[in-house]
Amino acid sequence: MRINYNASAMRANNALNRADSKVASSLRKLSSGFKVNSAKDNPSGYAIGRRMNTQIEGVSVATRNANTGISIIETADGALTEVHDMLQRMNELAIKGATGTMTTSDRAIVNEELAQLKKEVTRIAKDTEFNGQPLLDGCFDLKGYTNNLDVKVGYYSDEVLSPQTYTVDRLEVFYLEDGKIDLEKTSASFVPGANFPTDAKISSVGENCVTIQGPNDFEITLDIKPGLTLIEDLEVDITGIGAMDTQIGANEGQLLEIRIPTISLQRLGLTNANLLTQDSSSDAIVAIKGAIAYVSSVRSRLGAYQNRLEHTVSSLDITSENMTAAYSRIMDVDFSEEMTTYTSQQVVEQAAVSMLAQANERPSMVLQLLQ
Repeated sequence: MRINYNASAMRANNALNRADSKVASSLRKLSSGFKVNSAKDNPSGYAIGRRMNTQIEGVSVATRNANTGISIIETADGALTEVHDMLQRMNELAIKGATGTMTTSDRAIVNEELAQLKKEVTRIAKDTEFNGQPLLDGCFDLKGYTNNLDVKVGYYSDEVLSPQTYTVDRLEVFYLEDGKIDLEKTSASFVPGANFPTDAKISSVGENCVTIQGPNDFEITLDIKPGLTLIEDLEVDITGIGAMDTQIGANEGQLLEIRIPTISLQRLGLTNANLLTQDSSSDAIVAIKGAIAYVSSVRSRLGAYQNRLEHTVSSLDITSENMTAAYSRIMDVDFSEEMTTYTSQQVVEQAAVSMLAQANERPSMVLQLLQ
C-alpha cells in the first residue's frame, strides 16, 4: 500500500469531475430550456440556429413592415374615396350647367361650388399624410426628367422600361382657339432606335400635356409649358425610381415597390374646368369623366397592392411558423429526455462521491500495519 500518491482517489476524483460536468450541463439545459447553450454543445447546430434565429427575427420585422404598408394604402384610399365623391358631385354640377335653362347668375353660383370642390381636391392631395409623409402629392410616384426645362415628365406606365433614355426628335404642338392642345394637328417624331416603340404615337392630349402611347401598355405623358409650340431633340430620362420601397422579407432586395400616382388638378385634367357657360360645362363633363376614370385606376392599383401585402403577411406568418418549429427542434431541450439524463448523471455523481470518500480512507489503513 502507498500513501504518497493515492491513484485510486485520483481516478475517483476524475470520474466525479466528469459526472459533475454532465450534471451541470443538464442543469443548464433544464434551467434555460435550450439544448444548445453555447457553441461547444453542438457547433454546427449552434451556427445553424443563430442564422435561423436572425431570419425569424427579420421575418417578424418584415411582417410589421407589410402591415404598415397596408395601413398606408388604407389611408391613401380613404382620402381618394372623398376625392371620388367630390368628382361625382362635380359631374352633377357640370350636367346641371350644361343645360340651357340656367341663367348667368345661376351658373356663377354653380361654378363657385365647383371652384370650392377643386380647392378641396388640392388640399386633400397636399395634406393626406401617414406619419408625417405626404402620400398623394407625387412623393411616391415614379420619377422622370427631360433636358428641356419647359417639358416635364408627368407620368409613365410600369411597362415603360427603366432606367432608359427616350429621345423625341421633334414635337410640334398646335392649339385651339380656347388655348387647348389640338390633338389632330399635334405630332411627334422619334429617333430610330432611341428606345421608343416603332409604332409609338400621340394618343391623347390634356391640359398642357401630351400622352405618347405604344404597344403593351407603353405610355408616357409629358407636361408642356403653356404656349410652347416646337420642341426638338427632347431626351426623356426614365429613372424607374420614386415608388415606396417596402421591405417585405428578411434578406436584401426583398422589396415591394408601392407606387402611389400623383393626385392634382392638372393630372386630373380639371385645372381650367369651369361652369360659366353651357359649352364650358359640356367640356367639364368630359374632363370630369376622365378624372373619375383616373382616380378609379389609382384606387384599383392601391387595392391590388393591398391584396399583395395581405398575401405577403399570410406567407410571412407561415414562414415564421415553420422556421420557428425548425429552430425549436435544433435549440430547444426535450425536458423528459434531459430529465432522464439528469437523474442518471446524479446517481453517477453520488456514486463517484462515495467512491472518492472510500478511496481517501484507504491510506489510513497503513496505520494498522504500523501498530
